[in-house]
Amino acid sequence: MTAQLDLLLTGATVITGEPETGILEDAAIGVRDGRIVHLAPAAEGLPTAARTLHRPGRLVTPGFVNAHLHAVLVMVRGVAADLGFAPSYTPGVPKGTDATPEEARALARLGAVEALLSGSTLICDHFVHADATLDAIAELGLRVHAGWRVHDVDFSRVPQGEWRFDPAIGGDLLRRTLDLHDRWHGAHGGRIQVQMAAHAPDTCSPGFLRTLAAEASARGMRVNTHLAQSRVEVERVTASTGLSPTALLEETGLLNDRLLATHCLYVDADDIARLARAGAHAVHVPKCNAASGRLAPTPALKAAGVNIALCTDTQHGDMVEAMRWALATARIGQGGVTADWQPADVFRMATLGGARAVGMAGDIGTLAIGKKADLVVLDTRRPHLRPMINPLGTLVHTGQGRDVEMVLVDGETVVDDGRPVRADLERICIEADKAARALWARA
Repeated sequence: MTAQLDLLLTGATVITGEPETGILEDAAIGVRDGRIVHLAPAAEGLPTAARTLHRPGRLVTPGFVNAHLHAVLVMVRGVAADLGFAPSYTPGVPKGTDATPEEARALARLGAVEALLSGSTLICDHFVHADATLDAIAELGLRVHAGWRVHDVDFSRVPQGEWRFDPAIGGDLLRRTLDLHDRWHGAHGGRIQVQMAAHAPDTCSPGFLRTLAAEASARGMRVNTHLAQSRVEVERVTASTGLSPTALLEETGLLNDRLLATHCLYVDADDIARLARAGAHAVHVPKCNAASGRLAPTPALKAAGVNIALCTDTQHGDMVEAMRWALATARIGQGGVTADWQPADVFRMATLGGARAVGMAGDIGTLAIGKKADLVVLDTRRPHLRPMINPLGTLVHTGQGRDVEMVLVDGETVVDDGRPVRADLERICIEADKAARALWARA
């Protein structure tokens, strides 16, 4: 290697996520033009670099892919989790439609910066006011795969138990999504992509689901949806169509390898077989599910060969914590510790599983020469991370998002010393708090 590197990280332990390289002690990672061009033990020699950072006592991992997040919903943090179901279905809780565009921007920046500071280099963020929040999130430097929350149900009536479909609502939200796609898809050097955020099989009528499938297919868009997230959803869809929610997605053309199906709580063996045959991706929400007293059948999904990605959804942005909950809840479901559910399995869900779900496994999800330099540096010089006999096991069982010291996206440092490089963290917190208090006062 003769050309000088842009950045060289040395002295850290690296979890590559690649079976061939595994875990490298005292490693050197070299970055040039946003990609990894050197990855080897330091003992093999160090190339020259414009900037060299020696980081002993640190752990480097691929960036986490948070495959389903509603950043704006930090506004119901500490409240909605104790009401039993999602905020959009719950009376007395502020709704996304209640927020002004300015309030949505402030709240979205808080939710996104929390995810970034906890090591997420890519978030799939969907909600109301996506046109106002996307650029506010993108300014932080992470990858954002965004979309409007799309449905044709009248959500103002859903908290009262009324499901009424209105073509005008669906048409407006679809138009907003396509406008967002035309304006933003591929922006910021490809860091921004737009997904079709079809809300759920019970909030989108069958005809509207077919329309969404056709529009997404025409543009090659990923579809990010909630699937089988409640018994209410299953009962309503089955009563109105005679199909399970999964079967309805299959019948309407949405069940394919571009589908990210979030929750998958109430799926039976036939549904799981459908997901596997279609190559669809299950997006697991372990903490939110468990906090509401429910467990997704992730052991059955994994056994069927369904790719599982990981996310935090609404309650927090810490993917390290999400890995821990994913491991614990799977073991509860299995009734013990097995070889099928180990730290490496949930780590893969948080990294390569998410990369596969968003169609970027060739570029992100593991650390390898040629891949994009999306990486996370965690400070392991802390009591809860010592001794580090098994780096991966220690990270999953006792690590925290707050251990993240540095984050790179496309080789650019976007978090340094635990703080965002591109934004004023204190201002983000103050503005989001003000917006949330205003929403709660109106509610």
